[in-house]
Amino acid sequence: MPVANFLGTGIDAITYDEMFDRIDEWLKSKDARSHHIACINAYCTTLAMNNERLRKIYNGADIVGADGIPFVLWIRKVLKARCDRLAAPDILLQLAHRAKHAGYSFYLYGGAPDVVANMKKTLEQKFPQINIVGVMAPPFRPLTEEEDREITNEINRLRPDIVCVGLGTPKQDYWIEDHLYKIRGAVLIASGATFDFFGGRIRMAPEFIRKSGFEWLYRLFSKDFRRVWKRYTVMNFIFLWNFAMQLTGLRLRRPERWTRSE
Repeated sequence: MPVANFLGTGIDAITYDEMFDRIDEWLKSKDARSHHIACINAYCTTLAMNNERLRKIYNGADIVGADGIPFVLWIRKVLKARCDRLAAPDILLQLAHRAKHAGYSFYLYGGAPDVVANMKKTLEQKFPQINIVGVMAPPFRPLTEEEDREITNEINRLRPDIVCVGLGTPKQDYWIEDHLYKIRGAVLIASGATFDFFGGRIRMAPEFIRKSGFEWLYRLFSKDFRRVWKRYTVMNFIFLWNFAMQLTGLRLRRPERWTRSE
């Protein structure tokens, strides 16, 4: 499968159909290790550029999806490969729709208590057939070993197929990495703002804006401005500068993709 290099993070040229095939194959064994779907945008690659641990997590994910229309267009034009935008909110909607026939079960981990409760309610209203087996809003502090063990045991007891992890970047990525072997037979998806969208805290951009590549501008001027302004101004500028250096060959970081043991 073709891999695009964005500042040292390798992003897969992959479609939804190919992703579904992989998920269905992974879920055949509920006793195997869990698998990681990373949704990568310019903010993620910029953070990972100078964060060796985060870069290794992304390059070791089982699917590294392009979460951004510019990334998708680049892969299609430069690599001449088929590629869909794998943004966490869209992945969740696709999986919830597909669950009617595939029978996926879901667990929601992250967000504030009211946000994750509203997210569950919203999804159940939109998809009456969805099976959300549990939710958890962890405290905004590091968990003790005992607390983490209790949560892991609870998730394993419920045996969800899909675990949406909404702790924010990069905290959610670290959590997934730490639990790929603790949680058995699930697909862990770094879900970021998905909890805020479906939990009603902030409004998701209309579909035509998401497809245009200007969703970042919509979010920049939303009520979430104070939280995201640096991400969509300073961090985007850093990304563009370093990607230009990559294209000219002045500063080239090659992605070191690797596959973890089963």
